Amino acid sequence: MKGIFDIVGPIMIGPSSSHTAGAVRLGLMAGKVLGEEVKSVEIRLHGSFAQTYRGHGTDRALIAGIMGFQPEDERIREALNIAKEKGIDFEFIPVDLMDAHPNTAIMYLTGVSGRKVQVQGCSIGGGNILITNIDGYSVQLSGEYPALLVVHTDRPGIVSQVTAIISRYHINVAFMRLSRKNRGESALMILETDDMVPDEAIEECDQVYDVQGVFRIPAM
Repeated sequence: MKGIFDIVGPIMIGPSSSHTAGAVRLGLMAGKVLGEEVKSVEIRLHGSFAQTYRGHGTDRALIAGIMGFQPEDERIREALNIAKEKGIDFEFIPVDLMDAHPNTAIMYLTGVSGRKVQVQGCSIGGGNILITNIDGYSVQLSGEYPALLVVHTDRPGIVSQVTAIISRYHINVAFMRLSRKNRGESALMILETDDMVPDEAIEECDQVYDVQGVFRIPAM
């Protein structure tokens, strides 16, 4: 059964739910992964995004989302000019990603502190999105739930320690996924939770031996 959102789509600034609302949400998610004000961004566009990003406003929508604008924000139309006024450098590069979804963007963001992240995602229709890669790790994030991302050494015991901490704060885990590049090296634990993980739990998780970083992404 379809819900009302699936039938009429999101409240948004047009012209397209996939190319505008979805693109804003992709930018929003990338900005949340960065976790700070953006200084510069390179965006690689694939498929339909690459072919029509100027005419459909995908370029403005992505930059608007990265700056924190919501899909219904009327400033989206002026997002590129606003970004320039803020001193944000941006570049759009059409690419061919072979088997990727036709509405795919890879965003390389640099924050004001020098922090860098790479976020790949696609707009799958009706304003809905799917983040598929963060810093080279394969993921699946829709933004529907708050998420906790834990970068750690791939060894036994870390997952149980982190989930035990989350449990002590009465946070229920809705979905959990693990991604690694090579056995025994760096790995990414992704916990989607029913409620936002509190600061105190974040600090405890960050103290677990062989945890290299903990990042929290609010639901959208």
